[in-house]
Amino acid sequence: METVMTDVKQKVHNFSAGPGILPQEVLKQASEACINFDNLNLSLLEISHRSKNFEAVMLEARTLAKELLGLGDGYQAIFLGGGASMQFHMVPMNLLRTEGYAAYVNTGVWASKAIKEAQLLGNTKSIASSEDKKFNYIPRNYPIPGDADYCHITSNNTIYGTQMKKFPISRIPVVVDMSSDIFSRKIDCKQFDLIYAGAQKNMGPAGATLVVVKESILGKTGRNIPSMLDYKVHIKGDSMYNTPPVFPIYVSLLTMRWLKKNGGIDWIDKVNTQKANTLYTEIDRNPMFIGAVEKDSRSTMNVTFLLNNPELGADFDKMCKEANLSGLKGHRDVGGYRASLYNALPLESVQALVDVMKEFEKKNG
Repeated sequence: METVMTDVKQKVHNFSAGPGILPQEVLKQASEACINFDNLNLSLLEISHRSKNFEAVMLEARTLAKELLGLGDGYQAIFLGGGASMQFHMVPMNLLRTEGYAAYVNTGVWASKAIKEAQLLGNTKSIASSEDKKFNYIPRNYPIPGDADYCHITSNNTIYGTQMKKFPISRIPVVVDMSSDIFSRKIDCKQFDLIYAGAQKNMGPAGATLVVVKESILGKTGRNIPSMLDYKVHIKGDSMYNTPPVFPIYVSLLTMRWLKKNGGIDWIDKVNTQKANTLYTEIDRNPMFIGAVEKDSRSTMNVTFLLNNPELGADFDKMCKEANLSGLKGHRDVGGYRASLYNALPLESVQALVDVMKEFEKKNG
């Protein structure tokens, strides 16, 4: 029997925490490049990374990343593999002196893992932590030691739904893991000396990692650094010391172009704020739900919430599924629900979730 195909599709609202949602036009452009890139009649996946066509991609991607972050001369942008987890080791490898120590702010699982990796290379000190309340808030008013080699912070915590709203004023280099909120809000990035971010939340697919570093902080550790772990080697090689993750970098470039075309960080900051306010307003209004973190630490990227009556979880899950709401299950360490509101998620999807929450209240309240 012949199968009848249709172009009619039900809208799926993708709240996945990562890999996260990407703009539809980016997915379309990326898929076309897999067949015929740059009118070469060759796939992006099969051309040389040393070709002029891909070198142009790499240069534009590195340049545009700095532009969107508001950074200029003195900073270098590089694309690497290994994810943010590789940066947990590369940061101390490049910045931690053999006789020095590093200061870390512990706001969750990923910060804890960064600390663990740094401890393999030298001395570390946890200068603030929210572990006492299961990471449901961002620590405040902690001093930054002036004699540490650097201070490491995590700007947004996907598992718990917390986000730094203010950043520490520091005399020493500040390193920030922005994996889950890079390019999502207005920040003066000149206050940071090194920024790193896995691509798979707001920038592109899994497989590429952006590092933006102030060159003046490098080369001071007194240690011999393996070439693949040395930022200076990757900077000198224009992110192509070895074969780079070509496709994730290209898709990241397409996403950054999409962001710039629509108004850049100023535009997306307003959009993301509206999305988050819409959902948090409903969580606070609806007696069926409760927010999972302290209000002044709430993330605009990952909204975590719980049912006041967990026994109704199966009913709420069923309603979400029927409304094509995908990826709402909370992290296994926390439970409950997590709605990730990354840049490409439209307000329409947030409203669809709010509508289900209101209907759930009518049914069970």
